[in-house]
Amino acid sequence: MSTAETHEKLTVAMIQCPLNGTVEENVARVVHWIREAAKAGAQVILPSELFEGPYFCKTEVETEFLRARPIEGHPTIARMKELAKELSVVIPVSVFEKAGQAYYNSLVMVDADGRELGLYRKSHIPDGPGYEEKYYFRPGDTGFQVWRTRYGVIGVGICWDQWYPECARAMMLKGADLLLYPTAIGSEPHDSSLDTRDPWHRAMIGHAVSNVVPVCASNRIGDEGGQVFYGSSFCADHRGDFAAVLDRTQEGLAIATFDIGYARRMRAAWGFFRDRRPELYGTLATADGVTKV
Repeated sequence: MSTAETHEKLTVAMIQCPLNGTVEENVARVVHWIREAAKAGAQVILPSELFEGPYFCKTEVETEFLRARPIEGHPTIARMKELAKELSVVIPVSVFEKAGQAYYNSLVMVDADGRELGLYRKSHIPDGPGYEEKYYFRPGDTGFQVWRTRYGVIGVGICWDQWYPECARAMMLKGADLLLYPTAIGSEPHDSSLDTRDPWHRAMIGHAVSNVVPVCASNRIGDEGGQVFYGSSFCADHRGDFAAVLDRTQEGLAIATFDIGYARRMRAAWGFFRDRRPELYGTLATADGVTKV
């Protein structure tokens, strides 16, 4: 058997931009950056969470439900499918989904030929000042998802999912070689002294290190009615080192190229997955540490 290393280069781009315009303006801005990312050689391009509009979840307003659309016939998904096929790029598309009488914070994975590979519905739904998502979204019922795209096996969590090591580990166990997180995270309206940017970075880097996998996140920027989104979108490699990172206000792209074949080999060498003891982890399937869910 050959001991030669397998090199599978994958270039990813995180889009960071303000999204406080109309749906048409925001989608046009994202389309612009997708085209720029493709020109720069990106194969997988991630817009941020709920990029069609401002982050409406900061308050509970019933008219905001009018933003939701069914997945079938969704105009923004259709636009992204056309663009993915034109540019031969993979685009995970974050949308506010209406499914009958249910509403979800959802993502459709669009492959480089424009095909929809599947749907993920956000599993962890936050509820707090400025992030009152439980008013709008049911907890996702799809389970954690990964997709075999043209350029590799990709797992995607959505925003609050990114704080949960269980989410990252589940996607890894399903075969992911890259973890992506579209997000909308910024200031805390109830406490102006609370800055979560660095803890957010550290939590995400922890997923990269403990799973030996590249992790990337795309955040919005700008002041949306006093709620300031702090950007800081990034790509981290399988060691947890930043390969690309934007600042708090910079509009643009965080682009990095990863050798996922090498990362896969390093993952095996570290032995984290070899040495797991699933039979001891039953406590993780309980809410209180004792009672089975």
